Order: sequence, then structure tokens, then C-alpha cells
Amino acid sequence: MKLKDTYPLYLANEAQQPNTDLAVTDKFTGEVATRVALADAKTIAAGIAAAHAAEEPMRKMASYERQAVLQHCVDRFTERKDELAYALCIEAGKPINDSRGEVGRLIDTFRIAAEESVRMLGEVQPLDISPRAKGYQGIWKRVPIGACSFISPFNFPLNLAAHKVAPAIAVGCPFVMKPASRTPLGAIIMGEVLAETNLPKGAFSILPAARDGADLFTTDDRLKLLSFTGSPDVGWDLKARAGKKKVVLELGGNAAVIIDADADLDDAVDRTVFGAFYQSGQSCIGVQRILVHDAVYDAFKAKLVAKTKTLIAGNPHDEKTFVGPMIDVKEATRLDTWIQEATAKGATLLCGGKREGAMLEATLLESVDPATKINREEAFGPVAFLIRFREWKEALDIVNDSKFGLQAGVFTRDIFKVLDAWDELDVGGVVVNDVPSYRVDNMPYGGVKDSGLGREGVRFAMEDMTEIRNLVIRRKQV
Repeated sequence: MKLKDTYPLYLANEAQQPNTDLAVTDKFTGEVATRVALADAKTIAAGIAAAHAAEEPMRKMASYERQAVLQHCVDRFTERKDELAYALCIEAGKPINDSRGEVGRLIDTFRIAAEESVRMLGEVQPLDISPRAKGYQGIWKRVPIGACSFISPFNFPLNLAAHKVAPAIAVGCPFVMKPASRTPLGAIIMGEVLAETNLPKGAFSILPAARDGADLFTTDDRLKLLSFTGSPDVGWDLKARAGKKKVVLELGGNAAVIIDADADLDDAVDRTVFGAFYQSGQSCIGVQRILVHDAVYDAFKAKLVAKTKTLIAGNPHDEKTFVGPMIDVKEATRLDTWIQEATAKGATLLCGGKREGAMLEATLLESVDPATKINREEAFGPVAFLIRFREWKEALDIVNDSKFGLQAGVFTRDIFKVLDAWDELDVGGVVVNDVPSYRVDNMPYGGVKDSGLGREGVRFAMEDMTEIRNLVIRRKQV
């Protein structure tokens, strides 16, 4: 299997090849793997104009017609799953087993959207709450918000794009999408499949673009919603410049997992290793902070270090590889300096810590100074560290001592501690007896504080992409 030599962009449902200016590299070898068309400001403006013009025909599509489009995507992605996984392995450096898993989630997300597309329900609401409202009846429904702008990240270039595209089609919103420049192929293949459908002209444009030329994705007032997934600094800046449009932000985190004294340690170790090091740690809900009860700290640490040392790193095409390269040398170097800062300020390196190019070993630390970047910021790489605690409230307070609040995991058999965590942790979701890295694609997913605004998960994204339209009826008085 091999990639095509070139890939187009999609403007108003149609493939166009104005240039081959965007080089997409194999993240393991560093070599150019293919070239992709890059959209300029004029092309982006044309895509936005086409999406704006497609608002009415998209709104008038029947639910079963939108469902048919989504089901076509499910069928075609299933047929092309090996191609999609291969492209993902190349462009993102994602180990092939993880790549296959993401293709499966892509298919799941479109399948869920196909199911939800015929369930856009409203509500009949009694209004006679006082004498002045006697004889009045209310009914509300949801209507598409209009043309949407989507900006997707490099780390899950298939599934995180799907969490924007599939709900938009389900509710009848045209869109323009800017995929991450380092990983555009999955979105382009998605466009190739969408172009096979009978979506109205202008319903979608998929436009790889340089960041410095992509302001229209944020600032154009014809766009009614901006959905961005990526780094906090970029996300909050986009929100400040987005004008009157609705903004949904899925940003970063430094997710924590709590291991209580009664946890099944072997299970907790297995899941923590997965949560910290899958995707080379390049997940906004990857385990970064590991809080372990004093009574089991030493035993858990020994098992965790031993398990981490068994992880195979290297070529992402190898079926046995678990840790592949980070997205580029620059990011690996950044995280390497954070590790060095932590050890210089007293942290103990338990394992890993070596870097070669974009490859960074799975790394565990302990005794990390709380003021260091590895604790305060989002690592977004294969590094995690242990923290000892004695009281449950102490653990909850440590988790909350963060500017982020995406998800947290807790391993405990005590239902009252579970409920305490659910009540007290300032995060978008709490995962019990698993790591915060766990996500099912139909659940509400998103964060608080610097981790973002709004929720993804197909039904919840559909709510963001619609407005409530109310109808009030006054019955004739007799």
C-alpha cells in the first residue's frame, strides 16, 4: 500500500488541485510522503461564500436524506479502512494498531450521527404558569445554526474531524474545515467520500491552509459557529477574534488519575500505562499526573516502572510498536527540556528520559516540583509523574490545583469516594476504575477552565450546531 503522489483540496464539494505546496512528511522517517494542495485566502473566501449559499438547501434536506449521506460515509470508510489506517500511520506517526483503532472510531462517530440525524426532537411546553398565560401553548424545535467553521488538530486527524463533520451533516449545517497542516490526509479522504454523495453544492469545503493565512476561518461573519480543537493559547486567541459567532473550544489538559489504597493494582497499572503512553502521550486527556495512596505507592510504582520499561518504541508500521514518534523534532525537544528542568529541580527519573530526533522514550518521574512546567502545563507527550497522597480530599485538591479541567480518572471501590470525586473535581468528566484518557464517541466530552467551552459527542455537538426556535400559540378564548 502507498499514498498517492498528490492530494487535492475540496472547494464547494469539488476536488481542486491549484498547487502541491503542502508537503506531508512521514513522521517516523522525516521524508516527504506526499504533497497536498494548499488553500489561499481567495479560496477560503470562496469556500465560506459557498457554505453561506448552501445554508437553505442544507436546511431543507429531509432527515432521511442526511442519514443516507452519513450511512454512505460509514460504508465507504469501512471499505477503505486499511487505506485510512495506513495514511494515518504515515502522516501522524501513529502506531498501526492505534491507527486502526482511530479508523474504527471514525466509523463509530459517523454511525452515531446517522442514528441521531433522525432524532432531532423538540418539546411541547405548557405556558399556563399563571392566569395571564391561560390558553397559551408553547412548542419548540431545533433548527440548523448555519454555516460552520471547523479547525481540527494533528493528534486525532480522523476522529476529531469526524466529531465536527458528522454532527454538522446530521443537523443540516454546511461547513468549511481547516485540517491540521501536518496531518491533512484523513480529512481529504473524508472529502473524497462526501463528494460521492448528493449533498447540495457548497455543503462542504476541506481546505488545508497555513495558519497565518487562515484568519477568515475565525473572523468571517457569515460563519455562525467556530469549532476548534487544539492548544489553549491558540483556542482562546481565536475566541477573542471570532466576533459574534458561537465558539466551541476543545483544548488541552494535564489529566490526573487517582489510585486509591483499595484499587486493583495490576489493572490500574495496565490502564495507567496505556493512558500515559498511547499515541506517544499526544492526547489532551493523556495521563500526566498519577496520584497514588501512600499505602500502595511503593508497590504501584514498582509495577508501573516495570510495565513501562516493556513498551516497544520505534517504527509505527511495526505491529508490536506501542510508542511511535512525536509529531516533530521540535515538540520532542520541547518536552525533553521540560524533563531536564524537572530533574534539575529535584525530580527523580524512574525510567526513560532519552530522546533521539522525534522519538522520546516513555518517561516516568517522581518528586516533581509543583512549580515546574511538567506539572503546570500540558506535556502532550510520553511523560507522566507520580504523586503520593494520604487522604482522599488531599488527592481531589491536588487534581483541582490546575488551570485545566478536561477529564480525571479514579481507581477506587468506594462508591462514596466516587460520588465525592464527581461532586468536587472541577473537570468535564470523571472516569471510574479507568484512566481519564477513556472516551466513547457518543458521550458528552469537553472541559472547564482553560480546557475549553462546550461539549462534543455527536448529540451534544448537534445541540451546539442548532438554535432553539420557539412557537407560541394563543388559543381563542371562549
